[in-house]
Formats: sequence, C-alpha cells, structure tokens
Amino acid sequence: MQVIVLGGGLMGSSAAFFLARRGASVTLIDTGAIGAGATVASFGNIRRTGRNLEQLPLAHRARALWAEAERLLGRDVEFRATGHLRLIFDADGLADMRAYAEAARPRGLDLEELDAETLRRRFPGVGAAIAASFSPQDGSANPRLVGPAFAEAAARLGARVLPHTAVTGIAATDAGFAVDTSRGTLSAEVLLNCAGARGKEIAARFDEEVPLTIHGPQMGVTEPLPHRILPVVGMWSRDHGAYLRQVERGNVVFGGGVERVPVAPETGLARADPARLPAQLRKVVRLLPALRDVTVIRQWSGSEGYVADMLPVMGRSHTTPGLFHAFGFCGHGFQLGPGVGDAMAELILSGRCETPLAPFDIGRFAA
Repeated sequence: MQVIVLGGGLMGSSAAFFLARRGASVTLIDTGAIGAGATVASFGNIRRTGRNLEQLPLAHRARALWAEAERLLGRDVEFRATGHLRLIFDADGLADMRAYAEAARPRGLDLEELDAETLRRRFPGVGAAIAASFSPQDGSANPRLVGPAFAEAAARLGARVLPHTAVTGIAATDAGFAVDTSRGTLSAEVLLNCAGARGKEIAARFDEEVPLTIHGPQMGVTEPLPHRILPVVGMWSRDHGAYLRQVERGNVVFGGGVERVPVAPETGLARADPARLPAQLRKVVRLLPALRDVTVIRQWSGSEGYVADMLPVMGRSHTTPGLFHAFGFCGHGFQLGPGVGDAMAELILSGRCETPLAPFDIGRFAA
C-alpha cells in the first residue's frame, strides 16, 4: 500500500516509521525541517498523570514504545524514566489529585501519594507543598532529537522523506490522492493528515470542519547548573500550572504558569512574550525555590493546535475513503507520539486498531 503522510513532526514521522515497518510504501512530506514545528517547541514531557482518561490506553501504548525507542530507532533520543512528580499546594489540588488517581487506577495508572514529610525526604529542595503525586515510570525525552530520529529510521526502511517541500494542492482521485508539491505531483492510495496546527485546513478541503485554534506555549531554559533534579516536576493547579525538568547537561527547561501566546494564523509563527516571564517564574520558583537567582538564557514558543473539546482528532475521514487524520493534540501530544504513529499504522494497514480511538473520531463535529 502507498501512503503519503503530511506533516513531519513526531506524529507524522513516527507514523511513517511504523507504516514502513509494517511494509507500506511511505512518503513523508513537511513544508519545513523534519520535527521543527510543534515537536521541537515541546517541553519533552513523557507524562500520563492528569491526562484525559480517554487518552490513557493510547498513553500506555506510547509509554511502552518510548521504552523501546533506542532499540527501534538505533539512536538515543534521551528518553529517561526518571518519574513525574506533581506538587500540591492547596486543598483543591489535593482533592483533584485524589479524584484523578481513583479514576485512573482501573485504567492502568497507579499514582503514589506523598505527604509533605515523605516528599521532602525523598525530594529535598522542592517547594513548600502539602503533598504530591508521583508516577515513577514516566519521565522525559529530547524533542529536538526524536522527530528526525523517527524520520531517519523510516528512511532506512525505505520511506521517502521530503523536508522543505511546499504543498500547493491536494485532491482525491479514482486511485486515491494526488498531492501537488514543489517537487512535483505525488500520488498514493492513502493520505494521512498529521499536519498539526494546519491539520484543520487539510480536513476542511474534504468538507470536515474541526473547531481548532492555534496557540503557542511559553517556554524557557536556564543557564547550566549542577545536575540535581531527576524527575519532571509539575503541579496540580486549577489555573496555569508550571512545570520544569533538568536536562543532563544541567540546564533547567520550564514552561506553563501563564496563558499561551497567540499565533499569527497567516504565518503560523509564535513568539514567547517576555512580559509574561516574571509571572511565569514566580510559579517556577514555587516548584523549586533554589532557582530564584538563576539566569534565564532563552525563551521560545511554537504553533500548537487546540481542539475545542481538548481531545485530538484521530482516525478515518467520514467523507473521503483512504483519508486518515491524526492532529490537534492540544499541547499534550509529545508523550502520545509513538503510540499515535503505531496506532495509525495499524488502523491504515489492517483496518482495525487495538487501542480505542472512538473518542477522537472526527465525526463528533459533524452535527
């Protein structure tokens, strides 16, 4: 089977890899560099804690694949199962954590509750939280490495990878699809829409409207410091919770804490807002007070697609045979990436998927 994958972020590149691994003839197209969109702007969080419960089966599938990433891809993408620690500062946060833990347990996610004394003994230096949750098998990976690693591994399996390729037209044909590009017209039986924030535009070409808006995360990184923070650290919060992790070279990457930045729809470019940094850092320092006097060396952002119900679009088109979608991951897609690629490859090539995808079906917007 011939498949064209539109979008070379983590979703598209992993789909290209798993499709090629299952024997499909794959062409992966991106208008920019592979993995240079929302993927590279990501925090790199491999987090199941707090995720929408309907996403947990997909998140478990993805977590198993993250553990195999180095073997599958032939290179280290810096996946580390250092754990995910989520601090609680008030009664609302404690109630939310306990309710989530109870609901997630029968769905395969066990969260450990830490009281204040245990938290400070096991994780000295964290902020003055009243409690925390800990998920020991979660962690992080390097967003700058993983998209290109999947694409390179797909190419070794025979996939054609076309970065910096403009798409000027897409049409359904009797044989499948014709995609007009700056490299000529490409054809395939199947078209997989992994175009991220631009996925809405491709779906609309086939009369499928998705209520998606584009926003950007407010990300930053500090100067290198002695490496002392093992887990990813976040917070249970009903407003904008901050999060951070320390990479092995010592820098502390952080995000959240403030509203996401706007993105110009005509360009798709997102810029971090320096005016929001003080409010963001107040929450970051609440997580880890020792960062109070540390220098921030860089800020960045990127275009992310947010669907109105905060669930992604995944599965078959309802209007066009051979068209499939996997986009709109609402800023929470990095952990899901390998699971999305594997699930879509299974669905496209076998007609079924062992992971339930019905909650993400594009047909939910038809009314």
